[in-house]
Amino acid sequence: TRGMTVGDQEYHPEPRVAAIVASHEHPEFIINVKETGKIMLVNYEDLENMNITSIDAAKFLHDGGWDASMRYFMSAANNSDQIAVVDSKDRNLEALVDVGKIPHPGRGANFVDPEHGPVWATSHLGDPTIQMIGTDPEGHPDNAWKVVRTVNGQGGGSLFVKTHPESTNLYVDTALNPAEAVSQSVAVFDINNFDAGYEVLPIAEWAELGEGPKRVVQPEYNKAGDEVWFSVWNAQDKNSAIVVIDDKTRELKKVIKGDYMVTPTGKFNEG
Repeated sequence: TRGMTVGDQEYHPEPRVAAIVASHEHPEFIINVKETGKIMLVNYEDLENMNITSIDAAKFLHDGGWDASMRYFMSAANNSDQIAVVDSKDRNLEALVDVGKIPHPGRGANFVDPEHGPVWATSHLGDPTIQMIGTDPEGHPDNAWKVVRTVNGQGGGSLFVKTHPESTNLYVDTALNPAEAVSQSVAVFDINNFDAGYEVLPIAEWAELGEGPKRVVQPEYNKAGDEVWFSVWNAQDKNSAIVVIDDKTRELKKVIKGDYMVTPTGKFNEG
């Protein structure tokens, strides 16, 4: 991964790999190289004559996720305040989209906006906004690869946004916000009525853990889309938990905790 950075062309001896995903279009991996801002398409069809394509994107690439069609890979370039869009079918950079301060979408969130059509959403570490980018160049060409909607959440410090095809809710954590009331709760929007604002769910309070920072992070749906699981991330010497809510009612369903539960973070479905 060592090489020249995009833009200023400075040599970096040891840039980090920030994401590796498998293409749905070709036998290749898409690899984000953080400090250089390059996206590598590594084709593994012929291992003895491996083909690697390098795409100049934007510096400080981080994680990302697919749009709903699974054709376009959307990557956050954190300190460039941009989202890099790679067309995995045509194997090129489709767009660099200017967004808010330090985007951090996780895998982002796909849904159909009632006014703008299919979108992919990101939140930000450096400001309170959640922004929706149009992702349908064929059906909604005027909205493609543009920020079509911006709403304000509880504050900066967000790490993940999440929704589900069977849900009308969009959850936004704020785990790194300096205010305890914000970092210990989540905002939830109705994707069909953003004008209504958001509801705050006191996830850490529901966990009843006692002392500690109790940062709430990474909303994750179950496969059916009727439950949402949140990690309540406490210090190593404090009790932590996973809080499960009913997606439709937005009410507490279950708290999973015990001595075995130490700073749970990512949660992923299998199958």
